[in-house]
Amino acid sequence: MAVIRLARYNQRRTTPAYVEESKSNMGKVTETIEKKLQEALAPDHLEVIDESEGHRGHAGYRDGGESHFRVVIRSKAFEGQSRVTRQRMVMGALKEELAGPIHALSIQADTPDAH
Repeated sequence: MAVIRLARYNQRRTTPAYVEESKSNMGKVTETIEKKLQEALAPDHLEVIDESEGHRGHAGYRDGGESHFRVVIRSKAFEGQSRVTRQRMVMGALKEELAGPIHALSIQADTPDAH
């Protein structure tokens, strides 16, 4: 059973850097990222973090967010793979989103036993 954490940058930054969000409060792009990574890589741990608010006024920012993301993922599918190959596996699963709504994606991809 995967541990899934969906989060969004806290706009005011008066609390720790990220605030937990329920799935019902997350946007379509966030949900698509989660779904595609679940299907492609069957992770033991997955965090999809919308960091868009931290990029307000920068290139690629859109009102409403969902343009800049960080993904933390741990999957057995990464065993024996290099860091670059792991990142390519994630980017391959999100190919359509990277060509469209995702402006920036930060990836931390590890095996389950790495933590």
